[in-house]
Amino acid sequence: MHLDHDPQAPAGAEIGFDDFLRVDIRVGTIVAAEVYEGARKPSLKLRIDFGPGIGVRKSVGQVAALYAPAELIGRQVAAVVNFPPRQIGKALSEALTLGFADEAGRVVLFAPDTPVPNGSRLF
Repeated sequence: MHLDHDPQAPAGAEIGFDDFLRVDIRVGTIVAAEVYEGARKPSLKLRIDFGPGIGVRKSVGQVAALYAPAELIGRQVAAVVNFPPRQIGKALSEALTLGFADEAGRVVLFAPDTPVPNGSRLF
């Protein structure tokens, strides 16, 4: 599947509401972040706390172009938590951290504008 980062691209194919409900998007707080050495694109390895129902999950994100690891600690982000784990190089990613591309194609993290409990689900 190719994701189009062009803001002028048309909307994707129509899906049913039940399809949307199958994607479990939750908020979590980044508790650890480090540069992912050896990644093809500037990436960080993150550990995100999604609260007691889900726990802490690892995620690899191509976010190093805009974010330093230290500035991400304590920041809330949104992520898909019900995809199967995915091997990304030598790292295992257990959640897909969500973001949008800026004008230069760099990933801007998606997060609530006010704090919410870890594990809160997008609806």
